[in-house]
Amino acid sequence: MVEGSMTQGAGQGPEVGRTATLRDFRVPAYVHETGPHPQSVLPGEADRPVAAPRRYRLEYSDAYTPTERDIPVIHRGGTPPVTGPASAAVPQPADRPGPLFVVGDVHGYLDQLMAALREKGLVDAAGHWSAGTARLWFLGDFTDRGPDGIGVIDLVMRLSAEAAAAGGYCKALMGNHELLLLGAKRFGDTPVHSGAGTATFQAAWLLNGGQKTDMERLQDHHLQWMARLDAMEEVDGHLLVHSDTTAYLDYGDSIEAVNDTIREALMRNDVYEVWDLFRKFTKRFAFRDEGGADAVRSLLAMYGGRRIVHGHSPIPYLLGEVGSEDGEHGAGPVVEGPHVYADGLAIAMDGGVTMAGKLLVQQLPLAR
Repeated sequence: MVEGSMTQGAGQGPEVGRTATLRDFRVPAYVHETGPHPQSVLPGEADRPVAAPRRYRLEYSDAYTPTERDIPVIHRGGTPPVTGPASAAVPQPADRPGPLFVVGDVHGYLDQLMAALREKGLVDAAGHWSAGTARLWFLGDFTDRGPDGIGVIDLVMRLSAEAAAAGGYCKALMGNHELLLLGAKRFGDTPVHSGAGTATFQAAWLLNGGQKTDMERLQDHHLQWMARLDAMEEVDGHLLVHSDTTAYLDYGDSIEAVNDTIREALMRNDVYEVWDLFRKFTKRFAFRDEGGADAVRSLLAMYGGRRIVHGHSPIPYLLGEVGSEDGEHGAGPVVEGPHVYADGLAIAMDGGVTMAGKLLVQQLPLAR
């Protein structure tokens, strides 16, 4: 989750647990001390004809750069307790779809995710699917900043199989941090020359919470899973996306076209093209302030749905209530639930778990 308009305020001050050497990597031929990671090619890609490299002119406004950290991380003391008994998902007749749930940004906080899923009755005490025909959508950003991003991906993959066996489903969208991790693994320290200076995926990943243990545990099946994620979907009148941006309009005039275009771009494995994807989907706040409702309407008119549901931008930032970066007095931002805004047309689901906020799991529809 990086975006230039956040660099004023959120990007100020040293990040907890990070060295000053990662604060600005906009210099030629940046190389991190751990050395470049080898480029990764998904199984089957070696036999695929390789298109000629495409060079994109990456254009940035003065207010935007993907090469500066913007979201503070506040180290948490432990797993939050589940308040009250777990409530089972409402059973549904066999001929009707089960209840619909969405999950905001997880960012490696596996324990908090498990607690939130148990609280909603979606998993049992052992962490297995217990919601029958319920439908569960993750809105992206599974890794980085928190301690166990690969554990989160493994959980989502397992729940997908268990939910399908029970007659429900568990699905996921691609977030900008999936693009970031894919880029860091595939391209390492390959320089990308852009309007923001010389950048690399490896440096951007480190700057924005990349965890060494995630990279060490990253396997081919994780890479394949991330590269095949859809970017958007419409369910029960809800247009589900990761980022609160209109950049989706750049990739197609239908949900299917957007998903196919992004998936094909990742298959071409061109560093400039993947960087362009990443920097576009780090943009945020398109639905906030004046004109925000119109921006939402432009997406709904193109792709369908009555409301848009997104993660990416922490609710405390949308509300202008940013918590202390150093966790002063142990108090994080107060987030009770999703944030409904933009004339009631947008629902924000990132509760700010990386800021000691709340990892949100919400049943839809949500009252206006």
